[in-house]
This record gives sequence, structure tokens and C-alpha cells, in this order.
Amino acid sequence: MIGITSFGAYIPWHRMDRQLCAKAWGGFAIPGERAVAGYDEDSVTMAVEAAIDCLGHLEPDKLDGLYFATTTSPYKEKQCSALMALALSLRPDVRTADITTSLRSGTSALAMALDSVRAGSLNSVLVAAADSRVAAPAGMLEQSLGDAAGAVLIGNHDVIAEIQSSYTISDELAGNWRSENDTFVRAWEDRMIMDESYSRVMPQAINGLLGKCGLSVKDVTRAVFDPPGDIRRHGRVASDLGFEPSQVTDPSSIFMNVGLPGCAMSLLMLAGALENASPGDTILFAGYGNGADAFLLRVTDDTRGPEQRRGFRKHLASKHMLDNYNSYLRWRDIVPVEAARRSEKGHISVSANWRERRTLLGLWGIKCRRCGTPQYDSGAITTTPIRVCAICQAQDDFDDYSFARKKAKVFSYTQDNLAPAIDPPSSVVMVEYEGGGRSLFDLTDRVPEEVKVGMDVEMAFRKVYFDRGISNYFWKARPIRC
Repeated sequence: MIGITSFGAYIPWHRMDRQLCAKAWGGFAIPGERAVAGYDEDSVTMAVEAAIDCLGHLEPDKLDGLYFATTTSPYKEKQCSALMALALSLRPDVRTADITTSLRSGTSALAMALDSVRAGSLNSVLVAAADSRVAAPAGMLEQSLGDAAGAVLIGNHDVIAEIQSSYTISDELAGNWRSENDTFVRAWEDRMIMDESYSRVMPQAINGLLGKCGLSVKDVTRAVFDPPGDIRRHGRVASDLGFEPSQVTDPSSIFMNVGLPGCAMSLLMLAGALENASPGDTILFAGYGNGADAFLLRVTDDTRGPEQRRGFRKHLASKHMLDNYNSYLRWRDIVPVEAARRSEKGHISVSANWRERRTLLGLWGIKCRRCGTPQYDSGAITTTPIRVCAICQAQDDFDDYSFARKKAKVFSYTQDNLAPAIDPPSSVVMVEYEGGGRSLFDLTDRVPEEVKVGMDVEMAFRKVYFDRGISNYFWKARPIRC
């Protein structure tokens, strides 16, 4: 049996009321709010978050592949999935691939993972999709978009939703696009997208799958397929196909609270459906974008999963509202602001990042073999590797030790109002890990007035800064969500 063995989701902590856009530029405000990736987040960091949520306590070295889907890769030439594999502590011989440029990249990656497992070349493949699309200010598209990520694990053991069949069609239409030099998403008139593509292509894919399987819409427990820019068309397509409203996963909850998160939309909707699924349910799942991919899933009796999974519902409930639109513009680097009157940061050292890649991206430290003391240092305090145990003074007698999924408490902190920061003040904490070990980290996704000694925190993979075309990633601490 081959199918989904686990799933996860990620929605940024920050949300923005769409009224803020209308107040800034005038015009009509779409009801609701949209999710906003923090200034230190992008599609890579969000995909890592969704992947961690999906994996839970599963051993990462059991995975054979990682497929990353996005339309907003930070690189035009560099594989992000290889970077993510280090952050997730996957094996060096894992197969990695980036699937980009299409709004159905998420379902295309899922289809590739399914084929890999069916062929027997891989046993377990993680698919993570994330998008942080930017639209030009003052338009309706800016209000409609949102940032989020979803992930599924495809394998042949402990399957919670068997993938019984699939069906794919392609379609050429420039509905939404960005050229190599575009910053903002472009869109053609709604009539062309809705009438000539979505309303024609999605039914073709769904009917093609049902016909292939010898089923009718009445045999489907739950229909899960993503909407176009106008979510009202989703309901019309569902009705035209013959689905009852009770059979269809309504995307309006995501649109009203998150927005349209690009190629992550379909996987995010699937995560929400699987959270509420029962054994024996038949789920029809599809994703749209220059065609459509459709899958038929049957929920098994093995519905267990990571107990600590936050998934769709818990991430949706955990939020912090932005109090002004200017923060969004600054975080997306849409408007220039005065540079801090401080010395410029040194350039990123590609060589140093490569040498310390496991320490920086994987958050690997050491644990003394003699006394069991864990230690971690990223170079913030010392510039040489730790060779002596801080407790028993044993020399060069350590095992590797991962801090990435360890909980911690704030041991001490500072709020620096003078340091250059996109979201001042700069909050820096000394954390003390469960099981031992201390180190300094920036604190993100926090309310400065609520930071205190003893606060429970967890680690989050984030973008530190950008230099000469390189996105520099590291880990930060954040108050525990949900």
C-alpha cells in the first residue's frame, strides 16, 4: 500500500487585516485578513516549518527523498531542497529536487513522489510546498494573496491515506505569471482565467479521475481542490460537477484568514481535510495551475500521527495582528527606508558557511561521552570548535547532538533599541535547553513587552540576512506557538 503516511502545515504567526491596505491606498477592502511571512521568513523557512510539523518524532534519517515546491524560490540557480535537507537532518544520500514556476507545483511534486515510491526507487519521500508571493501595492491581488506552507510524507509503510489513482492534464494560458525580471505577480483578466481555464480544466481533471476509477461524485466522501483567484468560482465548479455542499472542503476559511498561498494552497487544504477524516473516507484531491493534477485517496484505519502536530487548525488559531501596513511594506522591501547609522555588516563567507553547514543549518552540537553534557556554539561566543567539555574537561571525546527540536527556556535576555533591526527592538536571548546546553540566539515572533526570564521557547529556522545574492539562514528562538 502506497500513500500519505503523515502530513503537516505552517501558517505564519503574523496576520494583516485587509482594511489596512484599503486605508493606505483607498478603494475597496476584501473582508478578512491575510497571513504575512515575517521579515525573516521566506518560502524555504516556511517549508522547513511544515516539514518539521509533518515529521513529528519520525526519524529523519529514514527518509529517501525531499521534493520542494514553490513559485517563490530565493534562488534562480541553486537547489533549495539540498539546503532544507541539512536543516531537517536528512541523510547525505537523500534525493532532493525543486519543483517550481507553477501554481500546481505542490501536486506535481506529490505526483513525482508517488511515482518514485511506486517504482521502488525510494521508500519514503517528503513533499513540502510553500509560497510567499508579492503583488503590486494598491491592487486587489495584494489583498488576496497570503503566505503559508504544507507538507505530506509519501511512503509504503504506516499509510494513513492510500493513493489509489491519479489523473493529470495540462493547459496553456497566461493567467498568472512572473517573468525572470518581475518582482510582482501579474494577472490577466478574470474572465479568461475563470471561464477559459479553471472552470474547464478542473472539471476535466476530476471527471477524468472518476472515469478512470469507475466512480461517480456520490462515491466521494470529501472533495478537496484549490480555488482560482475568485473563490466564488470554486463553489460553482463543485456544483456543476454534482457535488453536494457537505462533500466539498470550502476554501473560504483559508481565504478569509490566510489568503491564497500559491502552490501551497492545495496541500494546506488537504491537511485540513485529513485532520477531520475518518477511516474509510474517500477523498478526491486536486490542484490547479496550467492544468490540473487529481488524486483519489482512501483513508485507512491507521490514522495515528505525530501527537504534537499543529497542523492547519492550531496554526490558524495562533496569530498576531500587524498594527500597520508600513511594516508589511518594509518587510517585503517594497519601500526603501533610511539605513541604520552603524557600520555595515561583513560579507557572508561562502567558505565558512560551507565548513560549518551542519552546525549552522542543522543546529548540531556535541555531547560529552563521559559526563553527558551537551554544548552548542555557532561562533557567536568563540571562533574555534569546542574541544573541551565545560563540565568534566574531557578533550575531543564527543558525540554529535542535535538541538533543532529541543525545547528551551530563556535564561537571560536583552532588548536592544540601538541595534539596526527591521522589527525593533532587537531581542536577544540566552536559552537553556531541556537536557542541558546554553547558547545565544535572536528571538523572533515575539511581543517585546512579554519577554521574560523562564519563558518557554523553541527553535525556528529563519533567514538572517541577504548579501550579494545569498540568503543566509540560521536558527532563532521563538515563544512556543499553540
